[in-house]
Amino acid sequence: MSNRIVLDSPRLLLREWQDEDLPDLLEGLNNLEISRWLARIPYPLTEEAGRRFIARCRAAARENPRCDYEFAIERKAGGNVIGCVGLSGIDRFNGTAGGGIWINAAYHGYGYGREAFDARIRFAFETLGLRRLENGFLAGNEASRRMQESLGYRIEGTRRQGFRCAADGQYKDEVVTGLLREEWKPMGQESLYDSQRRISE
Repeated sequence: MSNRIVLDSPRLLLREWQDEDLPDLLEGLNNLEISRWLARIPYPLTEEAGRRFIARCRAAARENPRCDYEFAIERKAGGNVIGCVGLSGIDRFNGTAGGGIWINAAYHGYGYGREAFDARIRFAFETLGLRRLENGFLAGNEASRRMQESLGYRIEGTRRQGFRCAADGQYKDEVVTGLLREEWKPMGQESLYDSQRRISE
């Protein structure tokens, strides 16, 4: 049985993946400008690979709901899935977890990634009672760096050639980041307004 957890933010729902999300998944990830920043996503992403991804996410929710969450990011205004955010490797004893995020390129610049990551942080700290989140980004992904730092993350080091990117085959450095509960800078309504205003200017 699934954990059926849904995280609610002003413009987004973070919820379990469904089979009918496949077209949105393929649209979002069949863009090399997205997949080249993700270590394990091949390019192009086939329908069969997309179905396997959704099946793995749903299986993790059923079989190991206290250790892994892979949320589809649904935009309330359109009902479409615009990305994915994860909370994985949850270590209850140490109070830590990892995970990542991607957003369909068509929805960049509106603050959706920051909003989804903030909802995931809130779930980790306030619902699960964790104390530290361990993340990172592939070197050169300045948008991810800015988003994480805006929420309080700090750069802690670099794993040189830490990943071989499945999309382009290149070995890439991973910049490691960390966030302690007391360092978190929650996103307020003012930040959402500012993000929307910048797009319109």
